[in-house]
Order: sequence, then C-alpha cells, then structure tokens
Amino acid sequence: MDGFYEFIRSLWLLWLMAVFIGIVVWAFWPKRKRELEAHGQIPLRDDDPES
Repeated sequence: MDGFYEFIRSLWLLWLMAVFIGIVVWAFWPKRKRELEAHGQIPLRDDDPES
C-alpha cells in the first residue's frame, strides 16, 4: 500500500495541471461566451438608483 501512495504522490503536478487545464477549457468554452461578456460588463454598468 505504501508503494501505491508514493506513486500517487509523485503525480501531484500532473493532477494539478489537469485540473487547471480543465478549468480553463470550461471557462473559455464557446457556449459560455455570452455569459463571460456579461460578467465583463459588470464594472461598466451604472446600477445606482437615481433619487
């Protein structure tokens, strides 16, 4: 069992890279483009109610 844990621990960088690449692919998937553009416009919106 110790050999298995050592093998898994030696692959931590590959696991981390796979997770990072998965997040990047998910975030920039073409289907999400409209949602990302809407999020990018948040700082430019004027949501203050005029009294």
